Amino acid sequence: MREVLQTELQQEQREKSSPNSKIPHTKRKTLLDMTLCAVCAALTCVLAPLSLPSYNPEVPISLATFAVMIAGGLLKPKYAALSQVIYILLGFAGLPVFAGFTAGVGILARPSAGYMFGYIVLAWLESLIFHGFGGERRMALGQTVLLVLGMISGTVGCYVLGTVWFMVMMQTPLWTALVSCVIPFLFGDAVKIAVAAVIVPQIRRAFDSVMGKRKLA
Repeated sequence: MREVLQTELQQEQREKSSPNSKIPHTKRKTLLDMTLCAVCAALTCVLAPLSLPSYNPEVPISLATFAVMIAGGLLKPKYAALSQVIYILLGFAGLPVFAGFTAGVGILARPSAGYMFGYIVLAWLESLIFHGFGGERRMALGQTVLLVLGMISGTVGCYVLGTVWFMVMMQTPLWTALVSCVIPFLFGDAVKIAVAAVIVPQIRRAFDSVMGKRKLA
């Protein structure tokens, strides 16, 4: 018992003598969140341009939503949404990060632009469900269930915004929009959700092991 107390006392002394101990915990946490937010924005910038043609040439198959799902599982809601806002603003500024390595505000004239703004909905809603129900504090099964539920809900939100945008731009009825923009992508999005549900908890555990007591969320 005495050895345990001595060990804890030595640990406290090391933490107090550490340079990071001079930084308030809230500021450290904010800095950590902002750094991870930037990393997730960069991940979307890397994966989003990688696209393949689909049944509807106006809506290509992209890895963007996979990056967004990872962001939603790692970040709190406001930072998850912010990461995608940063991604979109970088594209507007001229960085070729949109599907097919395109850029510029001209993307707004495309019928598929609504799905891009849907990334913000996907990231925010997934994070809200996962973190709102304490997913980061649950056992492996509970984390997976909440992650999958959050990703499905966020994907539906992305579909809704994107499909409405497509219907307005193309002046098409709902069923035509669903056949063109939703149904062909369901299987691919299901695969992305399954892979993200496996990867996100591993990233969280790896991050927590590196950071020690300072949890990711």
